[in-house]
Amino acid sequence: MHDHGRPRFARLLAPLALIAIAVVVVAMVLGSGVVGDDSDDKSASTGDLPTATERTTTAERKQIRRATYTIKAGDTLGAIAAETGTTVEQLLELNPELDAEALVAGQKIKLRE
Repeated sequence: MHDHGRPRFARLLAPLALIAIAVVVVAMVLGSGVVGDDSDDKSASTGDLPTATERTTTAERKQIRRATYTIKAGDTLGAIAAETGTTVEQLLELNPELDAEALVAGQKIKLRE
């Protein structure tokens, strides 16, 4: 004997699964902020975001507080200096044992005295 109930269930389940997946995708897109309100009221949409000045000030505070930097693979002194707000010359002066051509990943260097 052939069970006729199973094919009907499968035909019903496939569209339901497709709808469920579509709902999940829409929810993810809306939740990610990719799709947003394009209204002209900028104060409502950007009220919680920091201004460029606030971002810079926060970044500068982080750079000032850091006394050391741990070298990562692929780092260069120029990149480290730019990231930490200092100069290559200052890094070399603070770290006389440092070989600019042979940086070692995991090595800690001084950023300030």
